[in-house]
Amino acid sequence: MTFSTASRLLGLAAVGVLALAGCGSDDNTAGSTTEGSASSSASTAIDCAPGTLNGEGSSAQKNAIDQVTQAGYQAQCTDATINYNATGSGAGRKQFTSGQVDWAGSDSALKEEEVAAATARCEGNQAWNLPMVAGPIAIAYNVDGVDDLVLDAATAAKIFSGTITTWNDPAIAALNPDATLPSTAISVFFRTGTSGTTENFTKYLHAAAPEAWTAEGNQEWAGKGEGREGSAGVAQAVAGAPGGITYVEWSYAQDNNLAVAQIDNGSGAVELTGESAGKTVATATQTGTGNDLSLKIDYATKEAGAYPIVLVTYEIVCSKGLDAEKTALLKSFLTYFAEDETQEGLQEIGYAPLPAEVSEKVRTAIEAIA
Repeated sequence: MTFSTASRLLGLAAVGVLALAGCGSDDNTAGSTTEGSASSSASTAIDCAPGTLNGEGSSAQKNAIDQVTQAGYQAQCTDATINYNATGSGAGRKQFTSGQVDWAGSDSALKEEEVAAATARCEGNQAWNLPMVAGPIAIAYNVDGVDDLVLDAATAAKIFSGTITTWNDPAIAALNPDATLPSTAISVFFRTGTSGTTENFTKYLHAAAPEAWTAEGNQEWAGKGEGREGSAGVAQAVAGAPGGITYVEWSYAQDNNLAVAQIDNGSGAVELTGESAGKTVATATQTGTGNDLSLKIDYATKEAGAYPIVLVTYEIVCSKGLDAEKTALLKSFLTYFAEDETQEGLQEIGYAPLPAEVSEKVRTAIEAIA
């Protein structure tokens, strides 16, 4: 099925930059709560639970996790501790399937070859992929005097494969006729190791420009450039390298004051915003069954106003199999994470709220965890 939700996203965009949900909790919890929080604009009451949860994985969602846990959930649920180690999606799935953490964050759903190990880790029960964070991937760059760069998939593919090597290349100039492009050499930076961001970015390049980027989407980089560890690593590298370019989650581009390219998806140049990224997420189709909510993104979309380079970060959880205390805390935390107010608050740090139809299914799945 297709999650079509343009009207919902327009409504969310109109909300603007809401502060994170979490103020004013009633004392209806299994653990303890405190009155007030870092937000003054939301009034969601959290059904807290005590204990400690350990998660690991995607660095794409780290800024979201930090805001949701530190400024939101733990500010009210003072008997709860949520730890998250942003080591990358592949590492997170490995730690989850080996039973080292309670849940994994991953920019791609469990691979077919990982399902058996995940089932074993969940004591014979199914592991579910729950989409929780919609993260636009920015093509971030550092070129003096160029503030409104436009790229399309074919040109981006040639840059990241090393075919285009200078900023004044005719292909870039054709997309930017009013820009003064320097002859500066292009320095490409990519994610080392297994990365869900790499996988989603290369899926976009292959889907939208298959002749220029012939390799299938993969978690390991197949192009040119210099490798750096994690999203912070590539963003910081570009910030310190005139002529630099990378693919990185929007929030990290913002953190490092990097310029972000507009993407021409075939229907004109599209600026990266929460709304434009949400239009692409809204076209996703569910590939999982039941409460396994893995999605397929249409990276080749030509919908007007849709920013096509997006990823969805999943929280990979056991449908059953954790002990009772951890299950209660996991459900409490994820319920808060999936609330509309919480999702809307993530816009201010570079994420797109989940479309309404997706978030409703996520909440249903969370309730079904036992």
